[in-house]
Order: sequence, then C-alpha cells, then structure tokens
Amino acid sequence: MRSLISRVTIVAALAASLAACSPKSTEVTAEDMVLGDPNAKVTVIEYASVACPHCATWNAEVFPAFKAKYIDTGKVKYVHRDALTGEPRLANAGAMLARCAGKDKYFQVTEALYRAQTAIFTSGDIRGELLTIAQAAGMNEAQFNACLSDENAAKSAERIEKMMSDNNIRGTPTFEVNGKRLGGEEGGEQTLAQLDAAIAEASK
Repeated sequence: MRSLISRVTIVAALAASLAACSPKSTEVTAEDMVLGDPNAKVTVIEYASVACPHCATWNAEVFPAFKAKYIDTGKVKYVHRDALTGEPRLANAGAMLARCAGKDKYFQVTEALYRAQTAIFTSGDIRGELLTIAQAAGMNEAQFNACLSDENAAKSAERIEKMMSDNNIRGTPTFEVNGKRLGGEEGGEQTLAQLDAAIAEASK
C-alpha cells in the first residue's frame, strides 16, 4: 500500500510540475478581437484596458507604427484582450460598448475610448462620453442603454476577470509574442524596438 501511495504521490507531483512549466495557450478564440493575417506565423496579444492611461499612451505613440509595420503587412496577427484596470466603471463599460458595436467596429470604438480618456477623467461624465462614442459608431440611445444594462455589466466583468485570472494578468498593458510574455510577469509598455526584437526572435 505504501509503495502504491508513494508512486501515486510521485506521479501527481510530476504532473503538477509539468503543468506549472507548460506554456500559456496562445489559442485565439471566437471571443478574441483580431487584426491582421489569421495565418501569420507570429501572434501578438495585448491585454489592455480603455481606462488605463499607459494603454492609451501606447495606443497613441506606438500602435500606429506597429500596425503599419506588422499588421498591415500580414506579418503579425494582433489580438486585443480587454482587462479591468484603471477606473473600473469605465474599464468595463468601455469594453462592453466596443463589443456591442460589433467586430467590424470594435477597434474603432476602442480607439475612440482611448482618445476620450482625458475628457472622461476631467469631466467625470462616463455615460455622456460613452454615449457620444456609441452614436458615432451607429448606435442609438436605446441600443446603448441595452448594451450597458446591469445584467450585461455583471456578465462582462465576470468574463474579463476570469480571463485575467486564467492568464495571470497583473497590470496593463501586457504583451505576449507567441506565448512569451514581455517584461516578465508584470508586463508593461513595450517600445517598437522591444517588439521588433521579440517578433524577430519568434519568426526564426
């Protein structure tokens, strides 16, 4: 009996060790919002929040060049995953609004939310600013209200929190290139040069 227990214990410990060492899944699901060639050799995942000032800065200062160099040329599949950092109401409501606008307008709305961050933080009028963005994306006020209902908000927060927990997201922005996290476990903003190096390594 002791021998059997010992073998079971060793096997269980080995399985746990292997699981801990396993790389994170880079599988892109139907939930993900994607730009670029779906068959690209390199996948860059950004975990970001529309309420995160660092994310807004990266979006304004680095993303345009990154998009032109890698997404528009088909070299990279870029995945944007919503996270709940920064002002929690804006983070969740903004993520919901972008998704309600549809996949064809998701990035348009996300971009508008990043650009509106300063105005939102200054005025404190989250609903008013978001309604303006929603209307610019073709939604009416009734659709906007339905999108941001309490029931949808609870489901959205639960989905995002689980995704963040599953992927050990501690802060935003966090980048992964073919499953390898840049900047260590804490992540952090990445310059174009840093992304260049990571993408070059992943392309080998």
